[in-house]
Amino acid sequence: MSRIGRKSIAVPAGVKVQVNASTRVVDLQGPKGKLAFTHRPEVKVSYSDADKAITCDMDPALVEVGNNNAYWGTTRSVINGMVEGVLKGYEKKLEIVGVGWGARLQGKKLVLALGFANPIELNVPAGVNVNINGTIVEVSGPDKQSVGAFASQVRSQRKPEPYNGKGVKYVDEVVQRKQGKAFGS
Repeated sequence: MSRIGRKSIAVPAGVKVQVNASTRVVDLQGPKGKLAFTHRPEVKVSYSDADKAITCDMDPALVEVGNNNAYWGTTRSVINGMVEGVLKGYEKKLEIVGVGWGARLQGKKLVLALGFANPIELNVPAGVNVNINGTIVEVSGPDKQSVGAFASQVRSQRKPEPYNGKGVKYVDEVVQRKQGKAFGS
C-alpha cells in the first residue's frame, strides 16, 4: 500500500476541480491559473464535493504488480502540487554573479549577457512569468515542473564556478569556493 497515495487531498476555497473518469483528466482552476493532468489508467481519481477532497484509489489486486504502487503515490503527489500551484504558485529566484553580466526581457524572450561574445536568448514557456530585479531573475507560475525546468535551463547557461564564484546560481544555493594556485614561497 502506498502511504502517500492513501491520503486525501484537501481542496481549499477558490479552487475549482473537475475530474473526468473516462478520459482520466483532472482539471484545476484557481487564482494563479489553470492546470490539467492525465493520470495513469491503474489509478482511480475521484472528487467529493461534500468533503472538498480529492482521493486517489487503486484496486488491491494491482498494488503489488510492477510499479503500480509508485504510480499511485506519484499521481497523488502531482495532483497535490497542482492544487498548491493554482492557489499560491511556485517561484524560483536566480542570481547572476559577474561584472557586466545581466539579463533583460525582450517580449517573450529572456536575453542573458553572461560574458560570451553573443547574448543568449531563451524563449519563456507559456504559463511561466519572468521578472528581473537588478541581477535577480524571478521565475514564477502555477506549474511546478515548468517553473523548475525553465529555472534549470537558465542556470545551465553558465553554472557557477568555484574559483571566482561567477555564474548563474539559485539565490539560496551555496557555491563551495576553492583556493587558487599559490605563487612563490
